[in-house]
Amino acid sequence: MITNEPTVDATPYTPVMLSDTAAAKVRELIEAEGDPSLALRLAVRPGGCSGFSYDMFFDSQIDDTDVVSSNDGVRLAVDAESIAMVSGATVDFKDQGLSGAGFAINNPNQQRACGCGQSFC
Repeated sequence: MITNEPTVDATPYTPVMLSDTAAAKVRELIEAEGDPSLALRLAVRPGGCSGFSYDMFFDSQIDDTDVVSSNDGVRLAVDAESIAMVSGATVDFKDQGLSGAGFAINNPNQQRACGCGQSFC
């Protein structure tokens, strides 16, 4: 479900989606925080060895210019400046047992990533 029209400066963008697994994990983390008004925010910041890096955090302030999608009541907000770089991406959660667990972003706009996996261009 998309709650804000995914356009910025009249350019249509495909919203970023949460996989079912990611939505379940985000819901679990929000419940642990004890604040049901929180949304997961995805942003793109300059930096890292490939030029840009992802930033994910909980946020209770959703701006009118944010592109917001939801999966089973869990909201994902992307700011107007970042949406062009992550349009159509999917946020997933992977639990790889002894290898660790974490969120992974499948971004169709990513041209390359660095060896450490923390930045992209």
